[in-house]
Amino acid sequence: MIDVALLGIIRRWHLRDQVSLREISKRLGISRNTVRRYLRAETVEPAYADRRSPTSLDKYAFKLSAWLKTETTKSRKQRRTLKQMHIDLCALGFEGAYDRVAAFARQWKVDQLERVNSASKSTAYENSFSTSFLQPSTSVDQCIEVTTESVKKLIDQYIADAE
Repeated sequence: MIDVALLGIIRRWHLRDQVSLREISKRLGISRNTVRRYLRAETVEPAYADRRSPTSLDKYAFKLSAWLKTETTKSRKQRRTLKQMHIDLCALGFEGAYDRVAAFARQWKVDQLERVNSASKSTAYENSFSTSFLQPSTSVDQCIEVTTESVKKLIDQYIADAE
């Protein structure tokens, strides 16, 4: 991977000193195509992907996610606090600070909200699509009759298959 200092050398040699691409690639020991790509991109410095370094919480992320999920189903008075979860994680061998657990919980909550929002959007689309066959004049009784008839057919088919 090319660094910023090397990019500066390439740009200086080519633009100011008028050194050819081939000569630059020979001097630096890199591909001619690499030199050409960086000169054409007109970037002052290359953009690297965000580096994700492992944290001490990675080993316990699955366990903490499961705890957070079960706590959301409980009533407010019955829930454990994040401090209590941090203490429980420390009992399992976690050596990190409380703020790492709190940051994980905040991000987990945001992810859950995004998941719910994206699911509700697709569900609303599916519901509008599935009910589009109904005419405005269709009554509830007619819908119930259609549903009852389809259930009877399924039951009859199940009995026939069992015999």
